[in-house]
Amino acid sequence: MEILWFLLALCMIAAVAGPYLRRRRGGIRLAVPGSPDAADPDTYGFVRQELLDVRLPGPDQDLLDVLDVVQGTQEWRAASQLLAGTPKEDEHRWQRVQAFAGAASLELSSRPGVGGAWLRKWRAEAPKDAGAAAVHAEFLVQQAWRSSTPGTDDFRIILEEARSVAGEAALLAPGDPVPYIVELAVARGLGYSHEEFDQVWVKIIDRAPGHLGAHVAALHYWCEKWHGSRELADRFATSAAARAPRGSLLAALPLFAVYEHLPEVNLVQGFYRSVVVTKAVEGAMFAVHAARPDDPMLAHVRHLLVFFLVRMERWSEAMHQIVHIDGQVGALPWTAGEDPAADYTVYRALAVAGYEANGGSPAKLLG
Repeated sequence: MEILWFLLALCMIAAVAGPYLRRRRGGIRLAVPGSPDAADPDTYGFVRQELLDVRLPGPDQDLLDVLDVVQGTQEWRAASQLLAGTPKEDEHRWQRVQAFAGAASLELSSRPGVGGAWLRKWRAEAPKDAGAAAVHAEFLVQQAWRSSTPGTDDFRIILEEARSVAGEAALLAPGDPVPYIVELAVARGLGYSHEEFDQVWVKIIDRAPGHLGAHVAALHYWCEKWHGSRELADRFATSAAARAPRGSLLAALPLFAVYEHLPEVNLVQGFYRSVVVTKAVEGAMFAVHAARPDDPMLAHVRHLLVFFLVRMERWSEAMHQIVHIDGQVGALPWTAGEDPAADYTVYRALAVAGYEANGGSPAKLLG
């Protein structure tokens, strides 16, 4: 415990030199824009903060190669070919749709009226391309949440268009769950009734019953204050985990539910050692141990485990998760903040400090 508070104190003292403190879900976030890592990442072979990839939760070289081509040439055909070759029920497809949509959205934000032209060309030149429609629908969802305020007319108009485009994508690819997963974000933003939500959810379950990404998206709906509650969200998560076959990462869903309900600021260490948190962490650890090494959602679970294991001062276990995910930080909880790389780096530094204070070393971790 002492090492954690010592490091936090050092960061607070350093505030006079330029760092800042920001409040965030689950506790205090400490970050120093542009500064080197608090612990030298080279000692463990970790990637330096400025080189961390914020686009993806884990490695997907095919996607990165295609993104480079699409954004470099503003031509869409490589993206279309990649999605066409990705199985509909594969969680890679959902992640790739999100990545393409996010790339176009960020381009448009940085170059209003010009950025993301390749997506507009894709839709115009291949109107029957199911992948293009799915990416367009997800792009609209991200634009609604990024550029407008929930509850406003602009927000609702964009999400209504996203719902329409998602419907078009569903017609173009009847067995694809992705258009309906996109609609879950629409359901959250527009405040679907439970009956309306269930109509969408049944279509997803029929197509991909073990899809963790879909379950996490649904969890966001059940956690929204105007049509959800902690009780409903927990029931949804525990029920899905209980039905999960061995090897399924759905067993980790209760940990995502715990994260969704973390208070904005929590400095009570006992909370992270409570029965609820401990049980959720153990379930996620079991899921990670039993999952396929190439499961595309494995990195998502590992990133969330790092957050909780550091808070629980389970340094060695946190370090073993970091070894698997270091390099890519495009996942919760880091993406909930303004600077995912900085957030991740702080937790990584705390894990290293706690690990070494308890006798750990690079040789023990990597040997």
